[in-house]
Amino acid sequence: MGAPEQRQSSPSGPESAPEPGAWPPAASRETTHLPDPHTLTTEVVGSRSALFWLALKTGVLTVLTLGFYRFWMRTRLRRWYWSSIRPGGHPLEYVGDPIEKLLGFLFAVVVMAFYIGIVNLILMFASFSLFQDNFAAYAVSLVGVIPLWFFAQYRARRYILARTRWRGLRFGLEPGAWGYAWRAVLHWAVTILSLGLLMPRMTFWLEKYKVDRTFFGTARMAQGGTWTMLYASMKPMFLALAIALAGGAALLAESVPLAIGLLIVAGLVGFYGLVHYRVDALRRLTETKTINGVRLTLSPSAFRVMMIYVLGTMLAAVAVFIPMVVLGLLLLLVQSADVLSEMGLEDMVAPIAGLGRIAIIALSVMAYFTIFLLWSALTNVFVTLPVIRHYFSSLTLSPEEAIAEIWQRPRDEFKEAEGFADALDVGASL
Repeated sequence: MGAPEQRQSSPSGPESAPEPGAWPPAASRETTHLPDPHTLTTEVVGSRSALFWLALKTGVLTVLTLGFYRFWMRTRLRRWYWSSIRPGGHPLEYVGDPIEKLLGFLFAVVVMAFYIGIVNLILMFASFSLFQDNFAAYAVSLVGVIPLWFFAQYRARRYILARTRWRGLRFGLEPGAWGYAWRAVLHWAVTILSLGLLMPRMTFWLEKYKVDRTFFGTARMAQGGTWTMLYASMKPMFLALAIALAGGAALLAESVPLAIGLLIVAGLVGFYGLVHYRVDALRRLTETKTINGVRLTLSPSAFRVMMIYVLGTMLAAVAVFIPMVVLGLLLLLVQSADVLSEMGLEDMVAPIAGLGRIAIIALSVMAYFTIFLLWSALTNVFVTLPVIRHYFSSLTLSPEEAIAEIWQRPRDEFKEAEGFADALDVGASL
């Protein structure tokens, strides 16, 4: 599939005089901030109501099919989100197959069943033989799952990129899941041993491993910069540490109220610092990425991202409050029916007896799934969509001419899809 036709730019230079009456005049063009014709901006379209009904409808079908429809639900949601993101006016396309996801999940379940059933049995036998206790077996088993977690993350990313297109061209990611897994384990170990001071090193090198293996069409992406540039993203975290140390000093000086106040402030600043680090590090890493000479810029606000999560979660919680109260009352009435009868409050017990135990259980189940479905749909509307809109609305790519020189790549026949990500629940829903 060929690339879109390259846009022709108008001549500009000392020999090309402006047309009579052209607006704005050449002397004032810099002050009017005209858009660069060689830079592609990104818009995010799509209404909250359409997303809400799609998420709610697919969620209901997932419940009615005892979870099997979730592979189709995820595919339909991704297609909606992808088509809403339009760099340069061209929507992204998601062409994933739900059957691939289902088969990949079943394959992963078989592998995980072998690991849990055989490997854990061997570990348990060895632990009892050597230590007369099962603690060592549980510890080794838990440590053994950590590399699989990173392995699943990389494979999920590979599948998503392989099934994503823009301007008709496929994305892709080279195989390398095990290489990413052992690197992630080592980087996390070093970061923990350094008490978090080497977190920028881990963030940069893990991102570079993935980015340097990423393709758009025939063009390979490259991650530039250095890991030390991410220390600037940790300034709020260093401020939180300084406030916490001041709180510790106040505690040693037996100024308890001041110490408590400083520690509370340190916790709030530290929470914001974690959000700021993720958002600002992403901005810095994005601005040092290149692909076939194309530069990317991103300018999200950490405070706005944090407020989207906080306020969006609160709005979703308020919306599901009434179904939660109904569920709580039903459960309370069922559990306290005998107590109410003994207290002589037969009038309150009468509705319960009239409905019957099976009907009450059915109503309780309906209330529970109502909460579950509403929460899923509302978090998509109030959290996921606003965050995606905020991030991608600030994304630009330039120059456009370099994009037009990229050609199609072969299809990645990656059949296992996101099976391990689904089985291990590594947060690969989108």
